[in-house]
Amino acid sequence: MFSAGDLLAWSEQYYWPFLRISALFLASPIFGASSFPVRARVLLAVMITALVVPSLPMLPKIDLLGAAGLLVAGQQVIIGLAMGFIVQMVFAAVVVAGQSLAMAMGLGFAMSVDPQNGVQVPVLSQLYMILATLLFLGVNGHLLLIQFLVNSFTLLPVGLSGLRHDFGLDVVLWASQMFLGALVLALPALTALLLINIAFGVVTRAAPQLNIFAVGFPVTILAGFVFIFLTMPSVLSQLMYLFDTGLSQALLLIR
Repeated sequence: MFSAGDLLAWSEQYYWPFLRISALFLASPIFGASSFPVRARVLLAVMITALVVPSLPMLPKIDLLGAAGLLVAGQQVIIGLAMGFIVQMVFAAVVVAGQSLAMAMGLGFAMSVDPQNGVQVPVLSQLYMILATLLFLGVNGHLLLIQFLVNSFTLLPVGLSGLRHDFGLDVVLWASQMFLGALVLALPALTALLLINIAFGVVTRAAPQLNIFAVGFPVTILAGFVFIFLTMPSVLSQLMYLFDTGLSQALLLIR
């Protein structure tokens, strides 16, 4: 028979890692999507915790119901959420890039539900999101994220040592990369559409009787898709760079 102390010590070994792992799955892309079943997410967190705990360093003895236990539990949740949020910002940059292109092409009215976030986004954002998700899975980004999460228990062990004083600042500064990444993804096609709109402005001044709305919208939509197709190789390479940078930042966050 197991005593109450034995059961409490056994649960402590799995409690702290489970908090960090489940928090990452809550905020990370793909695992944290609204279309991902909650039961499957919890079951996956339990399975990974059971596999990871035997290889982790010895966890300190902390009272689960005491003030120290609440402090450590909050730290584990913050670490997991921050690591997932870092990678989630890469997918947010993809959505912003699609929205910028949709507005420039005149497709801002064409909206659809994003299964990743459960909100209305333009169809171009949905296209870029699907490409980013397939690319992320194709390069095993989800497995690398789980590997970095497991390594975080060695780099930042469970305990009362606390987080770095600039931990939150690093997360906030990385969020600014969302707008930079979105600009780099959409800049080639946006530049071409800007030149087309300038050309239509010159044509309108030269021939005021021309109905610019009847001619301009079909041309900008067609030209937008053409330039999206032409710039797709650079978009994919930039997505690879953003994924690599995001995963590296998630690991550096708990250095």
